[in-house]
Amino acid sequence: MRWPNSLRGRLLAWLMGPLLIIGIVALADTYREAVRTANAVSDRVLTGSALAIAERVVVAENGQLEVDIPYVALEMLTSAAQDRVFYRVDGPDGFITGYKTLPIIEQAGGGGTSYSDGLFRGEPIRLSTLHRTASTGTSSVQFAVTIAETTDARNQLARSILLRSALRLAILIGSAAAIAWLAVTFSLKPLDRLRDAIAQRSPNDLHPIDQSVPREVRSLVDTVNSFMSRLGSALGGMRHFTGNASHQLRTPLTIIRTQLALAARATSLDAARDAARTGDDAVVHAERIITQLLLLAKVDEAASERLLNLDAVNLTELAQTVTGDHISKAHFAGIDLGFEGGPSLHVRGEAMLLSELIRNLIENVIAYAGRGSEATVKVYSAAGSAVFEIEDTGPGISGDQFQTVRHRFVRGQSDNKPGAGLGLPIVDEIASLFGGRMELSTSSAGSGLRIRISFAPYIPER
Repeated sequence: MRWPNSLRGRLLAWLMGPLLIIGIVALADTYREAVRTANAVSDRVLTGSALAIAERVVVAENGQLEVDIPYVALEMLTSAAQDRVFYRVDGPDGFITGYKTLPIIEQAGGGGTSYSDGLFRGEPIRLSTLHRTASTGTSSVQFAVTIAETTDARNQLARSILLRSALRLAILIGSAAAIAWLAVTFSLKPLDRLRDAIAQRSPNDLHPIDQSVPREVRSLVDTVNSFMSRLGSALGGMRHFTGNASHQLRTPLTIIRTQLALAARATSLDAARDAARTGDDAVVHAERIITQLLLLAKVDEAASERLLNLDAVNLTELAQTVTGDHISKAHFAGIDLGFEGGPSLHVRGEAMLLSELIRNLIENVIAYAGRGSEATVKVYSAAGSAVFEIEDTGPGISGDQFQTVRHRFVRGQSDNKPGAGLGLPIVDEIASLFGGRMELSTSSAGSGLRIRISFAPYIPER
């Protein structure tokens, strides 16, 4: 059986299916009761006819039984169904009168009237045999009166009872079906209103649904409202993100086009080289912005869809490796970059994202600390946490900017050094993914910036 796709159809199927089964069972029981009732009514008539005949059985002077058949008794069995009636009377010496080949029911213990179904002349009949005694004054003579009739009348009565019962049952089931359909239809009206309310909304309308619905549907509406709220936040963040990203990329692209134009109009090789060098710096800046945007998109995806495959990562070894990769670049920028680390500390995270966290912090130092500055990368254990720290002796940022620089596209520098304001937000979001906490403060030297990230240490399961 294939269930309907609609909720209305399924509810009606669940309501009407059992009702139809109960109706069929009730109809079968009604048929049995109709046959029983028809037999009971007809058997009473048979018994009455047998009694009327038995009352006319007398003992003659010669001791033989005589019977005067009262044909009025047989007329009691006539009916519109044109049933045929048969009878016979038997005494102690056998057949007396009637249809000799008509079966007789043998006397059961205690006498009385017996009933049975049978065949006579190829037709089904109903038999009733009454065993009585006739008194001679000094003795009693036993005799039996058998009455039979064909079964057309009783079958017609049973069918009539069945049809009337079936009609009443059909009206009852039909009424129940109509009531169930109306009840289901009116019960589903709130869902129809909810559908209309959602259908009439514009694609940009993600406000919560404020619609009166039954208690059973409220959780669904709350879930949809929660989803639309998250979707609205995501779309708003995406619009804000793309708007700022397009602005950040527009600047280096404009510089590139300007420098290409200057190089084309340069009157000397040195002027063309200067324009090309400036354009190349803009390309490098645009490349860094694109890299950070892609990394930020990966972080957002991992945070929203829980796609992280967390493993035990050796934070000490990872920080030492990334620091070593930037030693030459820091030296070229005039910055003394070093590393301090003790025993290996492990945290639960993803090595690629943690390396990007460390790389962003080191490249921020190289970009903004300035020539002659010192920077130190440290990994140590403190207060039950695995701590990654980077500290420099550069100009740093003011204390009132410690919170604002955590936001995307917000920069903490007032000079003309290039940047997109994505480095620290990326670091903060990656740290949060792995349960870390980023803290910004002024370095111990009194100037510069110290960034400290605390992680819960990885403890292997035993």
